[in-house]
Amino acid sequence: MKKYLILLVILVFWSCGSNTSIVSSWRDPKITVAQEEFKKVLVVALVKDEASRRITENRIAASNTIFRTSYQYLNETTSNLTKEQKLKILQDENFDGVITMRLVSTEKETNYVPGTYTGMYYGGFDGMYTGMYGYGFGNWYGMYSPTFYDPGYYQETTSYMVETNIFSLKDNKLIWTGTTKSDYVTDVGQTVDAIMQAVVAEMRKDGSLPKK
Repeated sequence: MKKYLILLVILVFWSCGSNTSIVSSWRDPKITVAQEEFKKVLVVALVKDEASRRITENRIAASNTIFRTSYQYLNETTSNLTKEQKLKILQDENFDGVITMRLVSTEKETNYVPGTYTGMYYGGFDGMYTGMYGYGFGNWYGMYSPTFYDPGYYQETTSYMVETNIFSLKDNKLIWTGTTKSDYVTDVGQTVDAIMQAVVAEMRKDGSLPKK
């Protein structure tokens, strides 16, 4: 039973530089990821930037011994091979599962952040007004002057839509797919952690993995 837990319980998750949630997902109704009991899984990040590809694949693959990065097997030396030839490489290496991750789209949103008041609270001087009576304006104003207003502003954020797929090479078919939305992305590696955390939670929800 440990094999399916190894598949997607990816790292110890911590507070990340992004907010990530599941937008949509689908699973094969006839088979679950747990039932596949994968023994060797290829991790594929479908991004144009080679550095981001390696960061993403390394982040997932470093979690346990059943994962392998795709750039070890599918790289510039295999770029001219046919789809069938590439698949044969994976079969010869005894891969039985594949996880792919790709950026589907980016969306820019502009939100208004309201202004705020900071400082002393008006009306919070119960019992002190008695001592104020008879004093001039300067003393009265001095009680309220440390009140400041931070004006509102518009903030533009970019949302990243990422698709994660799980394939069974034994059956040569897709068995699970999900799309996530990540906001406030500041670090690729931490965002990958957040995506996989959301994926695991969704798979526990839909029965692909057992609940805790």
